[in-house]
Amino acid sequence: MHTRPPRVELAPGLDIPRVLTGLWQVADMEKGGVKLDVERACAVLGEYTADGYDAFDMADHYGSAEEIAGHFLANAGRGRAHAFTKWCPAPGPMTPEIVREGVGRSFGRLALERIDLMQFHWWRYSHPGYIDAMSEMARMRAEGRIGHLGVTNFDTDHLRLLVRHGIPIVSNQVSFSLLDRRAAGRMADFCRASGVKLLAYGTLAGGFLTDHWVGRTEPQQIPDWSKSKYKHFIDAIGGWGVLQEILSAAKRIADKHRVSVANVAARWVLEHEAVAAVIIGARLGEREHRTDNLALFSFALDADDKARLAYAVAKARDLPGDCGDEYRKPPILTATGDLSHHLQSLAAVYEAKSPTGRPRRWVDSGSKWEAIAGYSRAVRTGNRILVSGTTATHGAGLTICPGDVEAQTVYALDKIAASIESLGGTLADVIRTRLYVKDASQWQPVAQVHERYFGAVRPVNTLLQIGALVGDCEIEIEAEAEVGA
Repeated sequence: MHTRPPRVELAPGLDIPRVLTGLWQVADMEKGGVKLDVERACAVLGEYTADGYDAFDMADHYGSAEEIAGHFLANAGRGRAHAFTKWCPAPGPMTPEIVREGVGRSFGRLALERIDLMQFHWWRYSHPGYIDAMSEMARMRAEGRIGHLGVTNFDTDHLRLLVRHGIPIVSNQVSFSLLDRRAAGRMADFCRASGVKLLAYGTLAGGFLTDHWVGRTEPQQIPDWSKSKYKHFIDAIGGWGVLQEILSAAKRIADKHRVSVANVAARWVLEHEAVAAVIIGARLGEREHRTDNLALFSFALDADDKARLAYAVAKARDLPGDCGDEYRKPPILTATGDLSHHLQSLAAVYEAKSPTGRPRRWVDSGSKWEAIAGYSRAVRTGNRILVSGTTATHGAGLTICPGDVEAQTVYALDKIAASIESLGGTLADVIRTRLYVKDASQWQPVAQVHERYFGAVRPVNTLLQIGALVGDCEIEIEAEAEVGA
């Protein structure tokens, strides 16, 4: 029996336990407006650290978690523990000054000169500011202010784009559990190929994947934000009966190995090659599961165990989309329910303009070619929106991911989405796309990206090979949309 959790190298020089301690529940514990007692909370962090759980995961919006961790790291925890935090800004221009000010707030609360792992969350991929933000954070890493860079809730396409663009990302923090298996697909494949590691949260579904809920009736009231979020997941995969099928299978395996249902659920995630660690939340001073978590490492799932779990989860519907989609596409399954209105409240990426005396409106993306050639990124006339040929040029002229047609297709379609959204439409309004590629033999990755954006929309489409495109561009895309079609 292990007396301390085993460790893994997340990145060179960053050795972590395979169970991280999540501090997101600090926000839930403080939702009444009263902050936790810092000294008492720090004493609990000391107990975790003494038992080998010395990596604490938090964010800029987890209540006073950063202040608590900062006080601990400045005193009893100095040199003994790791601080992983997140910056989750609203989409907007990401100048070097804005990035350093935003990240700097975490430095201030943590009272640190260097943060071991700074993770980044972005709400809207159609706004390209995430590339500027990560590029500036990479410069901060080169300066020694940040140990390593991670992202949180990024889907495979945009994680891949950042890595191919040269951002040194070591981890992606995503939901991964017996209820949410999205990370086991394309995400895991890319992580294995690129060396990016997954930090898995939600492995116990807010406590629903534990012995406590085996055979229980469906709750009518949800006591905390975490359970509220994962109850939405349960409903999305088929409901309470499906959860009980999974719990029953996990219970039989748990009894066989003399461990807990929680151990089985977390072990199933940890045995995926791309997963470096699972994150299990702590309600500081209320309850802890450090001893039970050690049992994770007292057994392994054998072939019969895996088959039993596979049979149970086969009865569940898959959550739609890719990792993190619940934060960007309706329905947004969060602790407070469907936050689709949050997306609608975000400002348009581009400013719509109108010529004097004419009903037409247009947007510019800032590309240098728009001014040189005298055209708009997109024009709306009536309910019709036409989008110019769009390439993966970022800002005034930087080409994203030269030579990588898949990443460039993602970036170009995001720019098209931003153009249409800025004129009052959405990608769901697109009725035609035209794709011009340098190399027609690369049609398959292009087509696969197009399907991920338009598989449910089904516009008419044409793909043509072109002899040459400007600069390092591998693809250029046009689109037409009819709002309300």
